[in-house]
Amino acid sequence: MAHGHTDIDRLLDDPGYARATAESMQALAAPSRLRIMARLHRGDASVSELADAVGMEISAVSQQLRVLRHLGLVVGERAGRRVVYTLHDDHVGELLTQAVAHVEHVRLGLARQHESARQAVA
Repeated sequence: MAHGHTDIDRLLDDPGYARATAESMQALAAPSRLRIMARLHRGDASVSELADAVGMEISAVSQQLRVLRHLGLVVGERAGRRVVYTLHDDHVGELLTQAVAHVEHVRLGLARQHESARQAVA
C-alpha cells in the first residue's frame, strides 16, 4: 500500500489528529500565506524581505507569520535586531511542492485521464 498508510489511518481513527492536521492545512487556504511560504522555500528571510517579495505591508506579513508560526509551519530566529524566518522543516517544503504539483495535475486534466485509466483496469 502507499507510504504513510498508518499515518493516514490516524485521520480516521483520531478526531483530534484530524483537527490538528486540518488546522495545519489552513495555511494553504490563504494566497498570502502560500506566497510567504513560497518565498521561504527559496531561503530564509526577514519580515521586510518577505514584504518586498510578496508585495504586502510589513504589518500584514507579520500577522500572517504569526499564524504560520502557530500552525508549526515556519520558525523565526533572532539575528541581532531582526528575526529571520524559515520553513519549519523539509515536510513543509514538500507540502508546498505537492500542492503545486496537484494544481498543475488538475489544471492539465491529468487527474481525469488517470481516473479513466483506473476505471478501465477495474
